[in-house]
Amino acid sequence: MPKPTDPFIAPPHTTPAIWPDRPASRLASLITTDPAEAGSCEVALLGLPDDVGVRLNNGRPGAADGPRAFRAALTGYGIAQPAGFNWPRVFDAGDVTPAPGVHAEGLAETHARITEAALALHRAGLFPIAIGGGHDLTFPFVRAAIQHHRAKATETFAGVYFDAHLDVRPTPGSGMPFRSLIEDCNAGPLMIIGHNPLANSREHAAYFSSACGGRNIIADDDLIGRIDDLGGPDDLLAPLHNEDPASIDHLFCSFDLDALDASHAPGVSAMNPAGMTTREAARLMFIAASHPRLRCLDIMELSPPNDDKGRTARAAAHLFLHALMGLKLGREIEQR
Repeated sequence: MPKPTDPFIAPPHTTPAIWPDRPASRLASLITTDPAEAGSCEVALLGLPDDVGVRLNNGRPGAADGPRAFRAALTGYGIAQPAGFNWPRVFDAGDVTPAPGVHAEGLAETHARITEAALALHRAGLFPIAIGGGHDLTFPFVRAAIQHHRAKATETFAGVYFDAHLDVRPTPGSGMPFRSLIEDCNAGPLMIIGHNPLANSREHAAYFSSACGGRNIIADDDLIGRIDDLGGPDDLLAPLHNEDPASIDHLFCSFDLDALDASHAPGVSAMNPAGMTTREAARLMFIAASHPRLRCLDIMELSPPNDDKGRTARAAAHLFLHALMGLKLGREIEQR
């Protein structure tokens, strides 16, 4: 994507990121917080420090502190100069300031702020990666990508998300994002990986199966067992595009950390007793991020007060690094 020629202006509604000391040996030392350097970057990091949606859905609060814990974890993990690979340049755009109050009205205002901030990053030619924060924040974050990238109403804006829950509730809260994307933004079809049928109601399953013209996909459990046989994003998303990769004009990816098993990720809003391993998730994240028409990506529901020795934050950093590798290598392959 060509870079705009106008000087970059920091996104609205954001406060600068606060990083701990960043050792020169770590990737974190290469991430710039200077808006003057954003024009030389490929990726933008955006913190979404809000968990009002989690509270409204009676989940375990704490995800508002997710971006801080993620940055702290990244200062101690991820080599700055790995063998045979150069990281894409990353600009940390800071954290979106949430609206005050624990109610649906304030949540809607926070959503509006996130869409405006993310839109500014898209317009600057950057690829946005968000760290949250309640999963409802995926809705306004992806909404910005749809507003920016969809040139015609007939273009498909598909999604792949990793989650134990379908998140298609009709009411405001952390369980709302994908129903809102379908109904408010005409997103879809969608594919969920890591779905736990014991954690989803009959009504939500029926809605998901019927929405988007019945083209939504609940990935089979054996998909994870076939990870090493997947050749790339077209193989991963084959059920979604029905063997026609060109049918996906645009794609988004969202990773709710409760897709991970509780033994790997205790620091989430709703622990999963039967999730995937971090290794499995990282491989899938790498493949999804290498899709040439991926427009945005997020890692959500990191809840530090519920974490144990920062294990979940470190897992989130691991997934982020695999996303960066997928983005970099996927686009290099596309340009050959």
